[in-house]
Amino acid sequence: MDKVEMIVLYKNDFIRLFWLTGLSFLIAMIWTPLLTNFLYKYKLGKRIRVDKNTPIYSKLHAHKSGTPTMGGTLVWVTTAVLTIIFNLERSATWLPLFALIGAGIIGGIDDLLNIYGIGARGGGMRFREKFLLYAAIAAVGAWWFYEKLGWNSIHVPGFGDYVLGGWYIPLFIIALVWAAFASNEADGLDGLAGGIFASSYGAYAIICLTQGKISLALFCGTIMGALLAFLWFNIQPARFFMGDTGSMALGITLGVIAFLTNSIVVFPIITLIFTIEGLSFLIQRFWKIVFKRKLFLSSPIHHHLEAIGWPEQKIVMRFWVIGAVSAVAGLAIALFGRGL
Repeated sequence: MDKVEMIVLYKNDFIRLFWLTGLSFLIAMIWTPLLTNFLYKYKLGKRIRVDKNTPIYSKLHAHKSGTPTMGGTLVWVTTAVLTIIFNLERSATWLPLFALIGAGIIGGIDDLLNIYGIGARGGGMRFREKFLLYAAIAAVGAWWFYEKLGWNSIHVPGFGDYVLGGWYIPLFIIALVWAAFASNEADGLDGLAGGIFASSYGAYAIICLTQGKISLALFCGTIMGALLAFLWFNIQPARFFMGDTGSMALGITLGVIAFLTNSIVVFPIITLIFTIEGLSFLIQRFWKIVFKRKLFLSSPIHHHLEAIGWPEQKIVMRFWVIGAVSAVAGLAIALFGRGL
């Protein structure tokens, strides 16, 4: 293939990507009022519990109690419908679509339990219950990659491929569960998780294009379009929150895409804010167990910054900047590490 043919091919691929991204944004914007009216009509609002273990968080976010949650439904339902109609391909989009819908449904159930005060600590699933459910989704993906696709190695940019054999399966499961829970930790301020997801999916869309995985790139673009529509209504003051049905689903799906592009090594860099948020939560738990006191005033880290006086908008905007820079840095490492 000469340079002219490559330029024409990439041009057509970019046109398809922009077209489907734009369509996703438009469709999501059109049906957002329907979703919003439904959420408000049936009072599907988030409950901010008064918890002695999280007094700072409860005080800082008391005014948000009652704001509808489950807004992430906008993203994964829009993506699922458009993918099924325009971009359903067994080798590219079946597995991430399964992860998106499966995790979205589990997250939606958890959100409903929280709304109606059913379950642990006044509402929602226990951590171990959620862990097992998302691990089950990850295990299906791990089995598919290892047994059906024959994948058992990871690519380290600049060094090459390393065969893991059977260790590929636990790595896959751990990485996907981490992706789900770490991204969920970032879903605590208006617009924060949505903005980081948008930059992360954008980076992976480019990685997919450079690898010739066009359908997967279109899938990333579809999610990006719906995310931008979601952000239009989620920027402070949020019309609705993403909820577990959005953050967990989008996190675990992004992990699947990272494995499909064999770029899981740069995943923590591209999603640096999620990495920081997840680690800050784990460090806080470790500190409380070992030293019997808190390291941060509140966790994850964005709540600590709130507690010391940072305005919510400042935290979100600065995290967006860090997220955009880290996404570009991770993208560059992924591309140059393959000699592109």
